[in-house]
Amino acid sequence: MKASAFLYPWDVVGDPDAAARLAGLGVQQVTLASAYHSTRALTPRHPGRRIVTAEHAAVLYPPDAARWAGRELHPYAQSWVAGEDPYAEAAEALAGAGLQVHSWVVLAHNSRLGAEHPDTSVVNAYGDRYPWAPCIAQPAVHDYLVDLAAEAAVRPGASGAELESCGWYGFAHLHAHDKVSGVALGDAAQYLMSLCFCGDCRAGYASAGLDAEELRAAVRRALEPVWAGSGPGGQGWAGVQELLGAGLADATLRWRGRVARGLQEAAVAAVRAAAPGPGFQVLLHADPAPHRTGANVGTDPAHILATADGVVLPCTGGDAAREAVLGPFAGLSGVLAANFNVVTGMGGSPGTLERDAAHAASLGADELRLYHAGLASGPDLEAVTKALLAVRGG
Repeated sequence: MKASAFLYPWDVVGDPDAAARLAGLGVQQVTLASAYHSTRALTPRHPGRRIVTAEHAAVLYPPDAARWAGRELHPYAQSWVAGEDPYAEAAEALAGAGLQVHSWVVLAHNSRLGAEHPDTSVVNAYGDRYPWAPCIAQPAVHDYLVDLAAEAAVRPGASGAELESCGWYGFAHLHAHDKVSGVALGDAAQYLMSLCFCGDCRAGYASAGLDAEELRAAVRRALEPVWAGSGPGGQGWAGVQELLGAGLADATLRWRGRVARGLQEAAVAAVRAAAPGPGFQVLLHADPAPHRTGANVGTDPAHILATADGVVLPCTGGDAAREAVLGPFAGLSGVLAANFNVVTGMGGSPGTLERDAAHAASLGADELRLYHAGLASGPDLEAVTKALLAVRGG
């Protein structure tokens, strides 16, 4: 199985040994961030630093001034990695070590955009804005994300791209000093808390035969027992239908699915139009449950594999978790990349990677993604190296 490790440019820039160390893991490819959200990250092996604080969502290359001139929504430049084009510098070093490079592009997840342009954000049924979550139903947001996908994906040295958050983002979000776990929200309640009621979404609901005010009131009524402590509110789409009623729930999903598919089709087409040749792969970080929001966006498996070249699927967890995400793609044509967290301190299990990869392969996965080579400890990387050697039959 082809294996790729996720990496940030700052893991490579300024570290002359980084590329060779990555190649020594046994991976054939690196998925290198070109557009990323705010984060605080360890760099445990870098000779010059230990912490990088990316203060806001930014691109890790110089954005094209002509593309963005005069536009209200535009990508932000970064200031925390030295050099004019950290992505290109890192990609060149990785290619020099014999590694392929895919661009890693985060789209609908941008807290600075929400802070500076609050009207672009998802608005929940209570009127609260989610500044980290641009509403993809808004035409200006749609156009911005499509152009960002094309620019950030097709960077010098990249042979493909992986689009994260190419769809709806919602309630779930790792936030500084988070204080939202006092009431447990299940999968269904999170969907209701992720429904957007901005002006464009309200018009969209009307186009689907729904009255936005009645829907908003129904969402709030459905969530009252959750706030009262009767439980997290159910799991899966059946749980959403139970909370909201099947008719209302299905109508919201039809509208949101249409919007998400439109963004995904437009973003993939834009990347392909900008790509240097037909061999440039475009993959989507995805989940086979269409109602899911977040980094791994909910998709219809048949549609997304008819649109993109493949998917990157979250496979960390037990066998049942892998079966849930890989099973719906069985028999469909396209790259199925099983994404495993290999950072023990972040809940990963590099020690079981060999077994987990074999199980994923038995379910149809033909590639591996390893999150995250720059964040992992030395012992974690040693376990990865051992597992990949076994996967290759060494």
